[in-house]
Amino acid sequence: MTKDTDTPAKERLRDADRSQGAIFSAARDEFAEHGLGGARMERIAERAGLNKRLIYYYFEDKERLFQAVLEQAYMQIREQERQLDLLALEPATAIRRLVEFTWTYYLDNPHFLTLLNSANLHKARHLQQSQRARELNSPLIATLGEVLERGRRAGSFRGGVDPLQLYISIAGLAYFYLSNNHTLSAIFGRDLMAPKARNERLSHMCDVIMGYVLRS
Repeated sequence: MTKDTDTPAKERLRDADRSQGAIFSAARDEFAEHGLGGARMERIAERAGLNKRLIYYYFEDKERLFQAVLEQAYMQIREQERQLDLLALEPATAIRRLVEFTWTYYLDNPHFLTLLNSANLHKARHLQQSQRARELNSPLIATLGEVLERGRRAGSFRGGVDPLQLYISIAGLAYFYLSNNHTLSAIFGRDLMAPKARNERLSHMCDVIMGYVLRS
């Protein structure tokens, strides 16, 4: 009897999960393509193949949906970073692995960069209101700090490296290049997204970051 009564409830939960998954995917693409200002709930509903009223049922308005999409975007990148298991690696290998991962993730997920562009355009007010976003990002900095301290104690890393500043530098080296590749390619007359150029950029990023953290 219990099994029979539980089945409809479980099915409703599965339907809700599928609906919310479709909404997140559609909203991510809409916000990445049009930004928060240009995004339309009607198009999100059409992309998701759902009634617009269902979106409002789960999310109060477009602002709340955008915040939820940003939170999910951070959750996804932080989860993949966690799977790198940096603390199990030798410190120098861990830092290089993080640089390589960040570059590859940004390349494979261009929507992440455009979502960040839109969030910054609106002065990150959606992230400032999100306790979840702060909770998602803090463990990475703590892990990076531990990697740096292990390297310092082993004598391979210089001391006094701020893990937050280091992560910002890693992200910035990849983010600026990819977000501005069209203008940079145009003004310097080089295809900065050609395979050779991408490989050269990653090599340069690793050299810059490792040159900073390693004890000379």
